[in-house]
Formats: sequence, structure tokens, C-alpha cells
Amino acid sequence: MNSAETNDGTPSDEHTRPSLSLATVATGLEAGLFATVVMTVFREPTARALPPTAELLTKWFGGDADDYHLRSLGLHLVYGAIAGGLFAPILAALDAERTHPEAVGLVVGGVYGLALSVFGEAVLLHRYLDMDLATDESAVFHAGHLIYGLALGAWLGSRA
Repeated sequence: MNSAETNDGTPSDEHTRPSLSLATVATGLEAGLFATVVMTVFREPTARALPPTAELLTKWFGGDADDYHLRSLGLHLVYGAIAGGLFAPILAALDAERTHPEAVGLVVGGVYGLALSVFGEAVLLHRYLDMDLATDESAVFHAGHLIYGLALGAWLGSRA
């Protein structure tokens, strides 16, 4: 008998890795919404501009970015929630032992936020929207996503 199995051959609770569950994804969606609000509270007064989702909406529907203020914030919330839903199972798998869930959540969440930021700037902004951020804008963009990742990881870690 393997040490990770009970007498009947089923895995014991103490050695099983968390599985992808609807509850894990739902908690991630909730955490993603929370983290997006935190990021937006930082970004809005600092950048004094709408999220890039406003430019995305103008590309799809025409008009001016200012025409899409509330819709761009809504779309940004949706993207943030989805990113949180994708991150939660990753964090659960990485922190299967649950020894320091908040610390692991902060570190892995920060890395995830920065990865989203690099992808967002290089692919979505530069290639898809043909936007080149000035150095200060880029710094605020990356800082906002780092804050997103930290908030996301802290929220999920505190619920482990």
C-alpha cells in the first residue's frame, strides 16, 4: 500500500492535491473582481485615463474612448474576474500543502500579475491595439497589475 492511500486504496486526505472544482474557480472569480477593483482604485487617479479596454471597445465599435467609460470599466472587471478564475486552480495546485497560504498567495499572485502585465503590454496593447506606452504610463500599468496580483493572491491565500 502506498503511504498516500488508505486501506481500501483510495487517496488519503492529507496527501491529495486540490482538484479543479467549481468552488475553487468561483472563489477565483470573486477574488479577481476584488483585485480588479483594488487595481482600478490605484490606477484611475494615478494614470488619469480609462483602462485600455476603452481603446479595445473603440476598435470593435468605433467612436471615442470617452464614449465607453462605464462599459470599459465593466469589461475590465470581467477580464479581471476571468483571470482570477484561471489563477485560483493554479495557486491551489502550487500550494497543496497549505503551509503558508497567504505568503504563497502574495508571491505567486505578484508573479501572475506581472506576467499578465507583460502579456498585456506586449501583445494586447502593442500588437493588437498598436499602442506604445510612455515610460511613466508603462510603469503605472505594470504597478497596477502587480497590485492586482498581490490583492488576488492575498484574497485567495486567506481563503485556503
